[in-house]
Amino acid sequence: MRYALYFSPAENHPLTKAATHWLGRDPFTGETFPTPDVEGLATDIVHELTADPRRYGFHATLKAPFELSPDRTEAELVAAFERFAAETSAFDIPNVIIGQLGRFFALVPDTVYPALQHFAARVVEDFEPFRAPLSEADIARRKPENLSAEHRANLERWGYPYVMDEFRFHMTLTGQVPAEQAPAMRRELDRRFLAFTNAPLAVDGLALFVEPERGAPFIVHRRLALAPASENRKIAS
Repeated sequence: MRYALYFSPAENHPLTKAATHWLGRDPFTGETFPTPDVEGLATDIVHELTADPRRYGFHATLKAPFELSPDRTEAELVAAFERFAAETSAFDIPNVIIGQLGRFFALVPDTVYPALQHFAARVVEDFEPFRAPLSEADIARRKPENLSAEHRANLERWGYPYVMDEFRFHMTLTGQVPAEQAPAMRRELDRRFLAFTNAPLAVDGLALFVEPERGAPFIVHRRLALAPASENRKIAS
């Protein structure tokens, strides 16, 4: 079993509903949905292009999936999770858009917001004592020989390359989309997520996801609301 700390809107939030119907699976309930129609793309292609984010569930990674340290228990992890949520104020990302990271599409901030970076770094640091060291196989899967020096250092220190200064908040909506299929995908995502883009996104909760066994779909163990936003934390600037 692996655990992960993710941001996810609440189970009944309209964005959660839109994303789970797009990806084809709800990690809160395990319910699955038919592959949506996309003009210009065959249904089997859409199904394939959403396979990876469908397995992980709609989320933004904060603490990447990890095996529990042998000297820690799930009960201790859950207790730390509860403390963190109670002690951390909610805030808004001022503006999110549909963007591309390499060849995959995601809901992303329109720029880097220091308060969001700080929040993500806190999650990585606070839950690091619960992470078991990576196996040699896990390290090899990351192809460290292809990583930058900064990414390799993060992998060795934190078990994941894309943290701290290298962190970029993203809520993945596709896998790697070939260049010739990207325009049709962009049109569909712009249309489908119009109500949620060029608008703030409230970071008002934290979710503990679990992968029951390697390769299995991730499910939400539980999601907790963060503390109410204080006046000086409402904007992530």
